[in-house]
Amino acid sequence: MDLKEVMAINLRRARHDRQLTQEELADRAGLSARYVGAIERAAVSASVTVLGHIAEALDMDPGDLLKKPGKTG
Repeated sequence: MDLKEVMAINLRRARHDRQLTQEELADRAGLSARYVGAIERAAVSASVTVLGHIAEALDMDPGDLLKKPGKTG
């Protein structure tokens, strides 16, 4: 599994856990909903800057979006 896929899975899970739509997350992060959707589908790679904006919008550590599912610490 590459990092795009890892981030896609973690982003979708974190967004659902917070009961946010893609549109709501995009608004909080200053991104377009289409771009958020593309990241969640692993169709595009998010830059480090975008990763930071998304993590901030989700109130989480950016590194948590890049941890393989099932991995802790």
